[in-house]
Amino acid sequence: MKLGAFSVSLNVKDINISKAFYENLGFEVFGGDLKMNYLIMKNENSLIGLFQGMFENNIITFNPGWDENASTVEKFDDVREIQQHLKTKDIKLEQEADQDTSGPASIVLHDPDGNAILIDQHV
Repeated sequence: MKLGAFSVSLNVKDINISKAFYENLGFEVFGGDLKMNYLIMKNENSLIGLFQGMFENNIITFNPGWDENASTVEKFDDVREIQQHLKTKDIKLEQEADQDTSGPASIVLHDPDGNAILIDQHV
């Protein structure tokens, strides 16, 4: 399966403190909006999302159809194909994409340790 760009979405207590911390690690603001309490930080191919007050726990995120620069890739596995594959493996989905649609959609699942995984397609 081609899951696309990988990032970690972090639930942060103070987005300004977190922004400064990750800047000290060499990350730069790549996207988001500080006024809306979220930023996407990038260091080479590594992406970290900082989110203040948007969700409870950290989330592992994949973006089918995107590379680490949020550029559309030519060949990728659609989130609905990924969903079907996961179902054949008896993996429980917390949120499913509508199989009768195309384009942007997402699914949510949890790994065996309860970590949330978001597969979020924007194209």
